[in-house]
Amino acid sequence: MPDISRRAFGGLIGGGATAAVAGTATAATAAPAAPVERPFRARTAGARPVRRPNILFILGDDLGWADLSSYGAPHIKTPHLDRLAAQGVRFTDAYAGSATCSPTRFSLYTGRFPGRTKGGLAEPIGNRTQGLDPNHPTLASLLKQAGYATALIGKWHCGFLPDYSPTKSGWDEFFGNFGGALEYFSKLGQLGDYDLYEGDAEYEDLRYYTTILTERAVEYVSRDHGRPWLLNLNFTTPHWPWLTEDDEEAGAKIAAKIRDGSVLGALRHDDGGSVAKYKEMVESLDAAVGRVLTALRRAGQEENTLVVFASDNGGERFSYQWPLSGGKSELLEGGIRVPTLLRWPARIDGRQVSHEPVYSPDWTATLLEVGGARPHPAYPLDGHSLAGYLLRGEPLPERDLFWRVRGNRALRRGDWKYYRDADGRDHLYHLAADAREQADLAADRPGLLAELRAAWEKVDATLLPYTAS
Repeated sequence: MPDISRRAFGGLIGGGATAAVAGTATAATAAPAAPVERPFRARTAGARPVRRPNILFILGDDLGWADLSSYGAPHIKTPHLDRLAAQGVRFTDAYAGSATCSPTRFSLYTGRFPGRTKGGLAEPIGNRTQGLDPNHPTLASLLKQAGYATALIGKWHCGFLPDYSPTKSGWDEFFGNFGGALEYFSKLGQLGDYDLYEGDAEYEDLRYYTTILTERAVEYVSRDHGRPWLLNLNFTTPHWPWLTEDDEEAGAKIAAKIRDGSVLGALRHDDGGSVAKYKEMVESLDAAVGRVLTALRRAGQEENTLVVFASDNGGERFSYQWPLSGGKSELLEGGIRVPTLLRWPARIDGRQVSHEPVYSPDWTATLLEVGGARPHPAYPLDGHSLAGYLLRGEPLPERDLFWRVRGNRALRRGDWKYYRDADGRDHLYHLAADAREQADLAADRPGLLAELRAAWEKVDATLLPYTAS
């Protein structure tokens, strides 16, 4: 990748410049470009007070950084999410709290590093003994105390019944699956049993899962709530198995293998999927989000609903992540940098792009602040509220972004990133010039490498240690 600045690179992929990135269009044949994004600037002049917003936080599952057309995908069309980006802010340097499903959800729900809690050490949760302690305050429980209605629709993946559930951790309502993956039609999940629930009771519906979740979310945002609400809408799309609404027959074959005892092997679908099938899945996710946002508008709640769309970690087998290296489960950029969009028409202007490094725990702190809720003093947040930056034009303070997974460590400070790989080797990258992490500067800048390594180890010393695997 040429030595261009991070801001210049963000400009290349934004504002409908997909064709330029892919190199498939010429000036003579290219379609008219969409209006160009401008660098983010808070709307401070003439900003008037508004009611506390509704909050709609949408997670895709294993969606790679460049899997949306607004992030440069040359073959995937995501008009609804592109429209959401155009109506608000697109973040180029946004990150998940970890490199797999469960710990990222812990970081979002608690606002803290996953390693602060025993359940957060699972990468990801895979049995009934692990989960989010119901006594730990969450985004939902704290907003609920501040007067919000709360609901979670879709993938929970923070523990199984009988000990763990969204309804035990602050969400008034839950409709979805407890595990990390399920066959989209039979709803057979990662423990081999049926995994679609309303509250804590099984709910039978053998239609395509994304369709069911979309209907539930449409119903929720269409209600007359009478008070502000939080909806965590967690799709499993485009997580494996690689199935769309037309693949019921293929789903039945996977379900049969699960019943025969080959649970994870069947769900991982190593003998299926393709780039074309993955494209269909991402585009079906885009259509689902479009339906929910349309329902929000028809309910008259669009103006004062803060919508965030993100992915829980980087992409997997068929994801498009150029120019990033790596993917899900590792702390290279492709494993943790994720597409992230924000819209709040009442307070934030559209067609903007932000290059500030932010990650999952920041959203917890931000949503608590805009919702008028306070963090629990006994459980201090690791994230930093972005409200001052987004709403008042304040600069973000200098701070480090920290990640830890088994076999990898990473810390970002400004444009510099410290990374230790699975072989125990330390690397140093300058992300503004080398987003692909190919030019290792560890030997050239040993002092900086040592400084960032020490900063990582200082945070690590405050976390729970991993147990022997």
